[in-house]
Amino acid sequence: MSRVPPPATTTTPELAPLLEQAERAMGYLPNDVLSLCHWPELLQTLGGLVHTVLQTGEVDPTLKRLIGIIISRAQGCTYRTAHSSYGANQLGVEAEKIAAVFEFETSPLFTDAERAVLRVAWHGALLPDAVTDEEMEALKAHFSDREIVEIVAVLSLYGFLNRWNGTLNTELEAPPAAFAASMPE
Repeated sequence: MSRVPPPATTTTPELAPLLEQAERAMGYLPNDVLSLCHWPELLQTLGGLVHTVLQTGEVDPTLKRLIGIIISRAQGCTYRTAHSSYGANQLGVEAEKIAAVFEFETSPLFTDAERAVLRVAWHGALLPDAVTDEEMEALKAHFSDREIVEIVAVLSLYGFLNRWNGTLNTELEAPPAAFAASMPE
């Protein structure tokens, strides 16, 4: 049970477009979005940031979701781990690759570029200064400065979302819960 339930009414006119956008993007209305309705200005600001970070730019959106899985699992956020896994699968990432995401260093399912990104995501999720100069240089072998900024933006966004959902104990919705339950342990 979420520690802060959604407000009784979430149909305020200024929030309607954001709620519709979230529902279109996910196929259901996410509970974390509903909890943000308590502070409409935050939902409006964060909605734009989420859209920009996850749905625009040059970095492949599937890689952004894999980053989200690594960060969320490293930070212990079940809600975001399930959402990122479900979202990655919806974008075409096979369940086998999602299940193997923490084996990225040795799994043949991952490219060297993905390994470099996921290493930075994992270490950055644990502690921002845990990312080494060598790990950043490995990113530069595969990604432009612009793309590296996008990768760090994904890392930063998930840090916020994990803390939000973990602290509020946001209730997981049926679609990502079913996908998470279908994944091998």
